[in-house]
Amino acid sequence: MIDRTDELPVKRQCAILNLSRSGFYYTPVPISAMDMELMRQIDEIHLAYPFYGSRKIRDELWAKGYDIGRDRVRRLMRRMGIEALYVKPRLSLAHPGHLKYPYLLKGFEISRENHVWAADITYIPMARGFCYLVAIMDWASRMVLSWRLSNTLDGAFCTDALEEAIAKYGCPDIFNTDQGSQFTAEAFTNTLRSNDIAISMDGKGRWMDNVFIERLWKSVKYEDIYLKAYSSMTEVKSGLASYFKFYNEKRWHNNFDRKTPAMVYFGTQSQRQAAA
Repeated sequence: MIDRTDELPVKRQCAILNLSRSGFYYTPVPISAMDMELMRQIDEIHLAYPFYGSRKIRDELWAKGYDIGRDRVRRLMRRMGIEALYVKPRLSLAHPGHLKYPYLLKGFEISRENHVWAADITYIPMARGFCYLVAIMDWASRMVLSWRLSNTLDGAFCTDALEEAIAKYGCPDIFNTDQGSQFTAEAFTNTLRSNDIAISMDGKGRWMDNVFIERLWKSVKYEDIYLKAYSSMTEVKSGLASYFKFYNEKRWHNNFDRKTPAMVYFGTQSQRQAAA
């Protein structure tokens, strides 16, 4: 901890702690009300047109009456952790020092629970501020196994969600994510390796792998977040607890012949146990 009253100069204290002096003196600037409104609008446009990049999102904002440049749109999109969903050379911003893993799902038929799990992060707007949501999903059933909220994009909340899912439902054979820094961090990958879970990461041309969880985000926001306009993370947490229970246990899924995700998840599990 830097102590301005110490006899040792701040410059020397920063050098000893390997800290930047500019970072020590920096005072965070609160997000303006206009940026908050723009981020909310960008989120809605991205959900409606996930293939739109910063240029087309800027055009949509112009059509809505917002005088905004493309650079500002890009800056806000980076802060929100979103990008266009289409085939491109790099799907997500990875940490240069983190180990990347191969993609294991090419030609893979996923037909049972705990065969493949996946995770993703989305931006959640609130009446005053915003936060981030991570969810762990079972691919075969689309059941949400666990989730966490965070006010930063630090990877700890992703690891917490993963550990909860494993504690509740056991381990999948394969865990698939993009190459985002939260999922390539050692804490996250070590949890997978220590449980003998094969690690799969999307690479070039694998943009379709996010479609299932992108549909989940669309449902979460249109059916809960946008309707409720939560004012705090406490309210978001309470609201999402109710929503995910509804999504897993009550919301019929057309792809599963009007079964809920929980019916499919526990149904395939029961069938395998009976066959054994």
